[in-house]
Amino acid sequence: MNTAHHLRQVALTGLVAILLTACVPTVMTTRLTPVSGEVADIDGRPVTRAKANGVAVVASFEREDLEYAVLDIEVKNNTGQPIEVNPTNFRFVALGPAQDTLSNTSRPGQAVSRVAANPTYEAGRMSLKRKQEEKRLKRAKIFNTILLVAAVASDVSSSGKNRSFQEYANNRIAHNFAYQAIGVKRAVDYGTFSNRMQRYDYEEYRWRELALKSSTVAPGESVRGFVYLPRIANANYLAITYSLPETGSVPLLFRQETVREKRKRR
Repeated sequence: MNTAHHLRQVALTGLVAILLTACVPTVMTTRLTPVSGEVADIDGRPVTRAKANGVAVVASFEREDLEYAVLDIEVKNNTGQPIEVNPTNFRFVALGPAQDTLSNTSRPGQAVSRVAANPTYEAGRMSLKRKQEEKRLKRAKIFNTILLVAAVASDVSSSGKNRSFQEYANNRIAHNFAYQAIGVKRAVDYGTFSNRMQRYDYEEYRWRELALKSSTVAPGESVRGFVYLPRIANANYLAITYSLPETGSVPLLFRQETVREKRKRR
C-alpha cells in the first residue's frame, strides 16, 4: 500500500509539473548573433570585436526591448586623440537571407535602413508622453460621465412609465448592464493609464541610465552602454556601421532570428 501510494504521489506530481509547464506562455522574440569580426563566446554569449583606424567596437546582443533590439556596446579609443562617441552614429541596413539588401516598399529602389535611437531626444519626450496620457484619461473621464448621466436619465425616465412585469424586468436588466459596462470601461481606462505611465517610467530609466550616451572619449579610454536599434521584423541580417568622421567606420554584421521562448512566471 505504501509503495502504491508513493507511486500515485509521484505520478500526480509529474502530472502537475507537466500541466504547469504547458501553461507557461510562449512568445516570439528577436535574437541577434554576431557573424563578423573577432567573435568569441563570453559567459555563454557571442561577442564580436571589430576595429578600424584605432577605434574598436565590442558588441553583443542583449535582448529585445519593446520596439528595439538592444546591443551591449563598448567603444574603445586606441587613437592618439579624443574622439566623440554618439549612439546615433550606429546605423544599419536590413539584409535578406542571402545578405542581399531589402527593398523599402514605401520607397522603391531604396534600402531599408535605420539609425539607432537618440537617448537624449527620447528621454526628453517622456514628459510630453505623460501629459498626453493625462489628457487622454481626462477625456475618458468626461465621456464616462456623459455615459453615466445618459444612463441615469434613461433609467429615471423609463422607470416611471406603466409597463408589464416583463417590460420592467427587461428595463432593469438593460440599465444594470449599462451601469456595469460603464464601470468596466472606467476600470479599463484607469488600468491603461497606469500601465502606460509605468512603461514611461521604465523608458525614462532606460534612456537615462542604461543607454550609451554621447561623450568625449580620451585616448586609451572606453565608454559602454546599450544601443537601441529599431526592429525590422523581416530582416535576416543587420549590416551595422559605426561611423566616426575622424576615423572612418567600423562594420558589424549580425544575423537576426525569430525564436520562440517561454516567458518566466512572476
